[in-house]
Amino acid sequence: MFQDSPIYDRLVAERGDVPAGVREEADRLRREVEAVMLPLRSPGAALPPPAAPPSQWQRVHPLPGP
Repeated sequence: MFQDSPIYDRLVAERGDVPAGVREEADRLRREVEAVMLPLRSPGAALPPPAAPPSQWQRVHPLPGP
């Protein structure tokens, strides 16, 4: 995408390839949602009971980068 771009190369060297990381995380989330929704797509599937809301917000995955 940014071929022969010294500014982009420097940012990637300093901060990591953020767009690639975002794409990977989006793909992981898409697969996770598909796995959760798959039982709901089958004919005659009953809806699962609603989950209790979490008592406190928690970060599931660490933030990317240093």
